[in-house]
Amino acid sequence: MRTRTSRLDLDEPVDTDLDALYAICSDPLSWTHFPSLRHTDPIATERMLRDWAEQWRRDGLGTWIVRERGSDAVSGYGGCSLRRNTFWNLGYRLHPDAQGKGYAAELSETAIESAYRTRGDVPVVAYLLEHNVASAKVAERAGLQLVARGPEIDNPNPNAIRLVYSDRPLSDDQLDSVLSA
Repeated sequence: MRTRTSRLDLDEPVDTDLDALYAICSDPLSWTHFPSLRHTDPIATERMLRDWAEQWRRDGLGTWIVRERGSDAVSGYGGCSLRRNTFWNLGYRLHPDAQGKGYAAELSETAIESAYRTRGDVPVVAYLLEHNVASAKVAERAGLQLVARGPEIDNPNPNAIRLVYSDRPLSDDQLDSVLSA
């Protein structure tokens, strides 16, 4: 299924996207804010692609493959994925050549609208590292507000701080779910 924005084609992922996704996921320039998550083996990307297919089947929405309108080349991926049946996680990763063009903001607005249509009762959340100023600006531009700040548990950098943005106040249980995701 394809969703379109003014400049992007957002497609449900398919197996033939694997090589292009691995190129993005293994590129150190795509992981400057969290290098330890970079894929070093295509099996990790294949697993991620299978997880996305399951999200779409189960939840009716998930991560899209991002292409510039009319292009077959993969520019990145992103969207809203339902986590723990508790919150929509807004996330994205763009090829370095696609960064700085406003695609993240365009994708985020469409993803949030789609999440509201699919399950508007669930909050939309973006969690990110504090030093990732560009992603914080995208979250704020999309209408999310900072609701929490705390240590990033799974980061090898002991000084890493996680910021949590949300479209609404979160209950303690919801916030715990986000912080442990």
